[in-house]
Amino acid sequence: MKTPANDSHHTMSPAAWLAEGQSSQRDMLASLQTLKAQSDIPFSIIASHRHNRPEIFEFADFVYREPSASAADSDEQAMFAPIEPLMPRWEFVLEQAKNNNVKVLLTGRNGIDYEAHREKFASAGIRLLTGATSVAALEAIDDKFAFMQQCHQHDIPVAEAWRFNNVTELDALLAKHGHQPLCVKPVTGIFAQGFWRLDLAKNNGEQYDSFEHLYFTEEKKINTAQFINAYANSLMVHERPIPMLLMPYLSGQEYSIDVVCEYGEVLAAITRYKTGKIQHIGYEKSVMDVVIPLIKAFGCDGIVSVQTKADDDGQHRVLEINSRPSGGIGYTIHSGVDLTQIGFAYWLGLTDKPKLTDIAQRIIPCQVRSIMMSVKIKEDTEEGILE
Repeated sequence: MKTPANDSHHTMSPAAWLAEGQSSQRDMLASLQTLKAQSDIPFSIIASHRHNRPEIFEFADFVYREPSASAADSDEQAMFAPIEPLMPRWEFVLEQAKNNNVKVLLTGRNGIDYEAHREKFASAGIRLLTGATSVAALEAIDDKFAFMQQCHQHDIPVAEAWRFNNVTELDALLAKHGHQPLCVKPVTGIFAQGFWRLDLAKNNGEQYDSFEHLYFTEEKKINTAQFINAYANSLMVHERPIPMLLMPYLSGQEYSIDVVCEYGEVLAAITRYKTGKIQHIGYEKSVMDVVIPLIKAFGCDGIVSVQTKADDDGQHRVLEINSRPSGGIGYTIHSGVDLTQIGFAYWLGLTDKPKLTDIAQRIIPCQVRSIMMSVKIKEDTEEGILE
């Protein structure tokens, strides 16, 4: 790895920076390398992460190790003994971005940290992509209950939800809404963590096996009494209360939508739905009819993902926005439309502003299966990592 500051050509050419993401950073960097190879205008690709991730860094021209001692770090970090606080992540990235002529920064998993300092990035000539353009918008997106209330205010079809903070509130909600299929999930969270379908004993006599949900965890089904008992007696919940949502379980097709957007305008998008292990890639207009006003209502900005699910009547309802690229954004390349390239080519000034109608016509529907792969990595050393 070269040190950017020692490369005069690098400092003169623009750069794109992908900060630590949830699960798609490697795929997006690979797409940017392809874009770079096809471009007549030179630019550099920078990646950063708080861990040594050589399988990610191999697709970047230059890499940085992000400070890891901040409040925005994951629970995984909090499990370890406290360490001396370092420079805040956003400040570290901003300083290095200034030194390396970064024009576009996608913040990945820590968008709120950066968003609070948007003006500083703008004054440095850096196009900041956090998923929205205000801390309030990002907080509303992350809080699924607040998000759903805001959707109602904008007349956007959204899944219904009732918040509970303890067993007493849950019992009251079940007494009121227990006549229908239900599910639960945390107010905040990703990767379906904490999501469970409750059984329908009150409705048709079906009752989930108390052991089955431990054996077939991917089914996400749990006996209602078992859930209540676990929730009521959880030491984890007692020490750190976890606000939850009780929701009607929607029976229709679920969609994931990858969206390139700017200040609430959808520039490009691809819809995906899954059957078994197969992802179906395309552009479903009925889904986009819900997504387009949603993106506008929250002023989404950058590359985000949306989840929708159809109800019993076939009406697509919004489940959530993720203010970051999805783990499946790399699948879009198989449709003939690479959303990573479309977004960054525009933000780097390599192409004109994309038009959704034009992009939609270029999408070739296809089916995709993800496969397991492996890469050989070196020992966890600081070699090649720029502090």
